[in-house]
Amino acid sequence: MSYEEYIALHRGDFESRFFEVLRFPSVSAVESHRPDVRRTAEWFRNQFANMGLQAELLETEGHPLVFAEYVPPTATEKTPTILVYGHYDVQPPDPLDLWISPPFEPTIRNDNVYARGATDDKGQFLTHVFAVESILKSQDSLPCKIKFIVEGEEESVGSQALEHFLHTDEGKQKLACDCIVVSDTSQFAQGQPTITYGLRGIIAFELFLTGPNRDLHSGTFGGSVFNPAIALTKILSQFIDENGVVQIPQFYDDVIPLTDRERSQFASLSFDETGFFAKIGLESGFGEKGYSTNERRWGRPTFDINGITAGYQGEGSKTIIPSKASAKFTCRLVPNQDPEKIAAAVRSYIGTLIPSGIVWELSVQHGAAGMRLDLDQSKFVEPMSAALEHTFGRKPVFIREGGSIPIVAEFNHVLQADVLLVGLGQDDDALHSPNEKFALSSFHNGILASARFLKQF
Repeated sequence: MSYEEYIALHRGDFESRFFEVLRFPSVSAVESHRPDVRRTAEWFRNQFANMGLQAELLETEGHPLVFAEYVPPTATEKTPTILVYGHYDVQPPDPLDLWISPPFEPTIRNDNVYARGATDDKGQFLTHVFAVESILKSQDSLPCKIKFIVEGEEESVGSQALEHFLHTDEGKQKLACDCIVVSDTSQFAQGQPTITYGLRGIIAFELFLTGPNRDLHSGTFGGSVFNPAIALTKILSQFIDENGVVQIPQFYDDVIPLTDRERSQFASLSFDETGFFAKIGLESGFGEKGYSTNERRWGRPTFDINGITAGYQGEGSKTIIPSKASAKFTCRLVPNQDPEKIAAAVRSYIGTLIPSGIVWELSVQHGAAGMRLDLDQSKFVEPMSAALEHTFGRKPVFIREGGSIPIVAEFNHVLQADVLLVGLGQDDDALHSPNEKFALSSFHNGILASARFLKQF
């Protein structure tokens, strides 16, 4: 029996096990779900062991990592090693009243399975697990070494335990590889295979301003002291201009410009810009002048205010000058921008904007670099492209992603391995939202495409 025959024969079994793991409420951010998170980790370890892989739980101060490995009997030092990364934890399902069906009871509607974790990331990760099983159980040969690392903290504390493990000698040895495959993103469009070759990084801040030592009567003190809320808005307004250009000095110094090939590639995509904005209730967009919407969101750095707090927020009015004001803001960074360097530039810039009478404090909360795969240099792009085209009947498109997956960039940096982000979900899969879904057709095609990729080495 070939691996393709095995996949066709076990469609129902794959779905059954997929639904089984979806029933675990592995919400890593909620302490009461800690036993459920652990049961999910044990479920994955058992799946790997039943496939014939060496599998183990790696204990951490948080939730356990699951590591599994298979080395073919004929492997040599030159046999390529593929590492597949995923996370078994999920976001909280709230608000529960907006779910059409229970979040941890998988339900099929119109070829989609609805459940928390369906697309982010249990379903997408399982396609690679079942692909390896299909090759090994069909008595077919696996022509590469395969490793899996699946974690339980991506949705709560941003992969802290895995990042720590990655920097240990044991972690570097266990996770050493030539290529890292990640399915935790989306296709460009339904049925359109997609390879994401770049991610933006991120750096997050919170700025605190303090004026008087208490809230003041705006009649008695108005016009005689600097209002921290006014100071905050004046400062924030100077971070970006009317053309969408960030005003932080040296902000663009290390930005690698989009190549002509990238700009041509993005322009060739079938992208309905009007429809894109209409979905979010806008007639048009805004961004850095001289760049298209996709160029702005995939390949250019940004500044965004995420939240502002100041003064009275209750019902009715309260005529005060607030004592304090604060704002949370982030910069999305492109590959080659250093989060620490940007943090220093932001701190220095704010220092030039603070008015007299205002005390300030800047908290740098978290940061991660971006990553970009050189499509012309990687030897893994062509076999993945061929596998996707064979399975979906269309050549894949190559895009970059505006979001950040910090651990992926860290993998790329520490392991010095190529990263292939092969998303199988859709933009409307409602990850992190009620009624999260994943198309069963994408699930089964993902298994087949992954197996075809692995068989090409």
